[in-house]
Amino acid sequence: MFDETKRLESPTGANLAYHYQPAQEPARGILVISHGLAEHSGRYAAFAEKMAEHGFHAYAFDHRGHGRTTAPDAPIGRFARRGGVRLVIEDVKAIRDMAVEAHPGLPVLLFGHSMGGLIALNAAVDFPDSFDAVAVWNSNFHPGPAGRAAQAILLAEKALKGSDVPSGLLPKLTFGAWGRSIPGHRTDFDWLSHDRDIVDAYIADPLCGFGASVSLWLDLFELTFRAPSLIDRLRKDLPIHLIGGAEDPATNGGREILWLAEHFRRNGFSDVTAKVWPATRHETLNDTVRARATAEFAAWAKTALSPPLTAVPETARPEAAQSENAQSERE
Repeated sequence: MFDETKRLESPTGANLAYHYQPAQEPARGILVISHGLAEHSGRYAAFAEKMAEHGFHAYAFDHRGHGRTTAPDAPIGRFARRGGVRLVIEDVKAIRDMAVEAHPGLPVLLFGHSMGGLIALNAAVDFPDSFDAVAVWNSNFHPGPAGRAAQAILLAEKALKGSDVPSGLLPKLTFGAWGRSIPGHRTDFDWLSHDRDIVDAYIADPLCGFGASVSLWLDLFELTFRAPSLIDRLRKDLPIHLIGGAEDPATNGGREILWLAEHFRRNGFSDVTAKVWPATRHETLNDTVRARATAEFAAWAKTALSPPLTAVPETARPEAAQSENAQSERE
């Protein structure tokens, strides 16, 4: 089922490619999956299938400028000619609305990995009534002075050569630097996972590893700095699930995940679960801990989004929100 590529015309003008894995009964909720930079939704099949076994209708879609999604203003490597942040967020809402229409009454869990986490949290603060729980994995919302310096570099590149060409410097400062940071690295992408098969499949995938445009990088930094300043739009008891990897150079060894958890708590959020997985790089879902990480996430999701109250058909099933406080832990 997940292997089939479906299509949704977004109000933004994008033709969104998505995959759907139906929940095993009883259905507990809807899971919307937001993928990372220079990859696509098809890489989330195993995760979607496992979550479907736990009762979640899983929807994973390709963002603008990624995968098989098409839009007149969004070739591969670009969200849009202008207004990319707004448009990519509205596409998330379009997928969410389609899923809710197909499964009315079920709560919605928004999951994002890396760039997808940046997009997910921004979508949640823009549409706070649309999501019942949010999960952000392997995303860096706290790049500090280096992030501001990167923005300055990008603005200089934009002035010199325009915004719709690949950045010459940012890939070297991010992907390149992260690859070199792995001791004895075999490939430039060993920073993604300890699993060689995963790394090799990523490298061989024609829909992965492309160069992001200057405009896309600028949009990513706007998403990065924007969401943490707007979290007061969210309800304080919103269940939030944060995951990092202790060997992930993109999140400073998971430290920026813990920063985000503390940022939420300092601002009065009461239901924040955070964990940094040991011996894990950037793609927690594709590293050696993936089975345990997915199992723990499914257990959290079933607690955060309560099961159906009655055994009525799924299309008419009401949901009751329930959350459980959890402490930050580190193995």
